[in-house]
Amino acid sequence: MTRAEALKLAQKRLIEAGVETPPLDAKLLLLNAESIDGAALMANPDAEMMALEAFDSAITRRCAREPVSKILGYRDFWSHRFAVNSDVLDPRPDTETLIETVLEFREQHTGSRIADLGTGSGCILLTLLSELPNANGIGVDISEPSIKTANFNAKVMKLDHRVNFITSDWFTALDGGFNLVVSNPPYIPLLESDSLSPEVRNWDPEIALFAGMDGLQAYREIADGLAAVLTPDGMAVLELGHGQADSVAALFKNAGFNRISSRRDLGGIERCIVVQR
Repeated sequence: MTRAEALKLAQKRLIEAGVETPPLDAKLLLLNAESIDGAALMANPDAEMMALEAFDSAITRRCAREPVSKILGYRDFWSHRFAVNSDVLDPRPDTETLIETVLEFREQHTGSRIADLGTGSGCILLTLLSELPNANGIGVDISEPSIKTANFNAKVMKLDHRVNFITSDWFTALDGGFNLVVSNPPYIPLLESDSLSPEVRNWDPEIALFAGMDGLQAYREIADGLAAVLTPDGMAVLELGHGQADSVAALFKNAGFNRISSRRDLGGIERCIVVQR
């Protein structure tokens, strides 16, 4: 079977499975199976498939709605490639709004001590450390497998000498003195579970998705403990779920923070909240 024939058959299977982007997904999985790039595929689409069995297996997994990133074992985020698996939340482009927001204050955070709450793959903290060469950080996550993945990513990026990943809840392992606290906490209400795509519902860890009946439980816990770990001139930047900006702002106002603003993503949704003393 040629590459072009394999692609056509794979796309048909993905369409029948209800996958949203069959051409793109089939192409990415074929390139990975064949260990070629897009230019090689374009130059010689009629070449014989050398890894047909591996490609067929990958398409079968995608038809089961396993995300392409989890099949490939990585996700590109910002300008880096992060290892991902079923133990960590798949990094989303929306989360890059958090990175952009922190970098608005680049001069303030050049040498910051950063805490990343619920670090997952480590993509937020490691991206910030790559952009802030004099900063260092601690990432915490209650999931030990997540910590292993984050440590792996830190070593690949050669940032392991500037970061420490610890198995912990939000604040137990933190001793204070952080100039910057960042987090993409769970924020989906439990009642919305059935509305999620299979790629999210079945392949991202529940602990990284859901936060009580209203989706705000993680923000409550962070608001309660933030003051104890933040420096007097410090700030926190947290990702938000759709429509949560006002409710989350109220939680931090009640916790004594009076400088609160938000930032919108490319879709116009308030995606991040900035909290300062």
